[in-house]
Amino acid sequence: MTILHRSAVTAWLAVFAAASLPAQSPPNQAPPNQAPIGPATIDLVNPMIGTGGEGHTFPGAVAPFGMVQFSPDTDTSCVVRECYSHAAGYRYADPTIQGFSLTHFSGAGHSDLGDFLMMPVAGDDVPLAPGDPGKPGSGYRSRYDHAAEVARPGYYAVVLKDRGVHAELTAGTRIGVARYRAASRTQPMHLVLDLRSSLYNYPGKVLWSSVRLRPDGIVTGCRQTRGWAPDRTLCFALRFSAPLTGHAFVSTETDVTYKGFQGPGRGSDAVAERAGRSLVARFDFGPLDRAIEVTSAISSVDEAGAIANLASEPGDFDAIRAKTRTAWRAALDVLTIDAPAPMRTSVATALYHALIAPAVAGDVDGRYRGPDNQIHRADGFVFRSTFSLWDTFRAEHPLLTLIQPASTSSDIVRSLVASRDHSPDGILPVWQFQGRETWTMIGYHAAPVIADAYLKGIGGFDADAALAAMEASATYAPYGGLGAYMTRGYVPIDREPEAASKTVEYAYDDWTIARMARAMGRTDIAATFEKRAGNWRNSFDVRTGFIRARKSDGAFRVPFDPTAINYGSDYTEGNAWQYSWFVPQDQAALVRALGGEAATIAKLDAMFEFDNSKLDYSHAEDIAGLIGQYIHGNEPSHHVAYLYSYAGAPWRTQARLKQIVESQYRPTPDGLSGNDDLGQMSAWLVFTALGFYPVTPASLEYVIGRPFVNRAVLALPNGRHLTIIADRLDDGHPYVGAVTLNGVPVTRAYLRHAEIMAGGELRFTMQPGPNTAWASRRADRPYSSSTARLPARSAGPG
Repeated sequence: MTILHRSAVTAWLAVFAAASLPAQSPPNQAPPNQAPIGPATIDLVNPMIGTGGEGHTFPGAVAPFGMVQFSPDTDTSCVVRECYSHAAGYRYADPTIQGFSLTHFSGAGHSDLGDFLMMPVAGDDVPLAPGDPGKPGSGYRSRYDHAAEVARPGYYAVVLKDRGVHAELTAGTRIGVARYRAASRTQPMHLVLDLRSSLYNYPGKVLWSSVRLRPDGIVTGCRQTRGWAPDRTLCFALRFSAPLTGHAFVSTETDVTYKGFQGPGRGSDAVAERAGRSLVARFDFGPLDRAIEVTSAISSVDEAGAIANLASEPGDFDAIRAKTRTAWRAALDVLTIDAPAPMRTSVATALYHALIAPAVAGDVDGRYRGPDNQIHRADGFVFRSTFSLWDTFRAEHPLLTLIQPASTSSDIVRSLVASRDHSPDGILPVWQFQGRETWTMIGYHAAPVIADAYLKGIGGFDADAALAAMEASATYAPYGGLGAYMTRGYVPIDREPEAASKTVEYAYDDWTIARMARAMGRTDIAATFEKRAGNWRNSFDVRTGFIRARKSDGAFRVPFDPTAINYGSDYTEGNAWQYSWFVPQDQAALVRALGGEAATIAKLDAMFEFDNSKLDYSHAEDIAGLIGQYIHGNEPSHHVAYLYSYAGAPWRTQARLKQIVESQYRPTPDGLSGNDDLGQMSAWLVFTALGFYPVTPASLEYVIGRPFVNRAVLALPNGRHLTIIADRLDDGHPYVGAVTLNGVPVTRAYLRHAEIMAGGELRFTMQPGPNTAWASRRADRPYSSSTARLPARSAGPG
């Protein structure tokens, strides 16, 4: 084993400085007749944001919406929920890297993946176990320094001090490419492939695995696991840039009852293939006078799919890195930012994180594995998965309609509907990855994603099939108390846990179904779901002013504590304080139910100013980023700061947004207050920084908040540009004095989707104190179904 001394690390850093510099970027593009406004957005991104604290992001290489997320895993030795802090595989505070695996979630609150961990080793000693992180040299893991670590969009590099290797990673859409260089050319190079390693691991998680060396030198295999998604199959293919001088396929499984009969050479580890539940492989290359490159591909279908994916993106490390950088530059250049450096970095990185999922999940030939665990083929669209819908329907998916071509949202809708077609239960995905359902969280939040896309004029999918899928999901009685909900108008808590949350979330989803049905002329369906959209009232307790759980006999469950947070209680990852505001489809009616504008404002203030000093939420993993009873680290609170505008006090929204942004986001590893949840936390910041937010997806409106950038240009998918300018924005001018759109005063508290898509100039004039008259009239309030005034559908994305 080789241990790099300080002088060697210094030498590696010098090599890093030369090898890792990005290609020189031209000035940021701007619309015609407008000057560039700062560095290219890609050069502002810091993938390390969220890798500490509770952000659960990963720093490794990924292409926009890439199937492969090639990233370091610092420790997979913990078991299941003990691994919460390692949900993304990488933890900034960890002193060692265990290896590099091909699949990861970006900011999830639960985990799996970490498939096909690889670790390069230089020298004669090649351990086949990861070892103890507290005992350097006890296994193949290695210490590293953040000073010798580089993370950029599509690229990651690090010096593995104990392994004597400089490691670099890049990724294409369906492939990952690693480049490993030994500190000494006289040392033999090796690669360990550990099929036992997984995120959120536990004994018996790997049901079966296989590895084989093919005659052409390509290594393939598959693994079947029972984790978050039960019975998940994933296959891989590896290609090396140097010939093998030897290999070993080792099974470490013990107490095998029946091993079968032995064929020729089966007593040796140097067999051409091996299968089992606990496999590790070693690949030997001998001393090399140049770096070795390892190209990897994955497929949820079969080994042939992985091989085809491997061949679909030709090129060496530098070619793939350059191609992916170009793809990231194009994706990120939709937004250019002029703001203080910390805000520029936070917003640019938020945009980057919002473009990682939903990930491509289909092979290059269109084949994919569906929720029925069977193989299907996408015809005319790219199958996507990684749907954290309870989180992402709120802002992530609405953001994609503004920053991505319409084909992205169309592919998402077609993937959702195709998944329903293949579902054994005949319903849309709830929380799906790699085509497999996990049944995590609540609601049928594919419905607002589909409705929002349709109402915004995004086509390319069968609207009748989509509406049928939405209706099927909303009427599937066995799911989450829906049977009782349909007959009683609420979910009874004595029959179904988290009933209060489910009632109000179902009601909102129902409203989105009604919106789409009415726009399609399906008045029968619209009438049914418009009625169901009012079911939130059945869980609203007039006496306490909170959404509460009711029993089958109609009584509210007691005892009642609006601050209590417990899993399986009346609420989902929250309490009455957060969930009592979830009536996005009709906030005007909620304001009336709460006793009017003054009472609503007082209750909102009480939420933000609540004294938590006597409360302990340490048992609830997902509760982070508290401001009183407002919990920014979890999604049910995300729209709440904007609700002052529905009570005629948008200036209070402006003050709360400043409080949230300053306390919940920083351009540091611990700079996210909670799980990024596949881009939702990030999408919230992108919208909020620009000055507006989609409180009610499918309403075709965005509530105006206040900007956090001096100037930004948003390149819309229809070729137009929206320029946002904040005059006099600084800490001394935190309030909106006036708003204009293309020079015309905006006196209402919302923008229409069509107005944003038309482009032009949105200008905020900031001032020291609040303008309590701006947008305070009832006629200026954002959308509520009881005061609806909008057209049924946007004219289209163009």
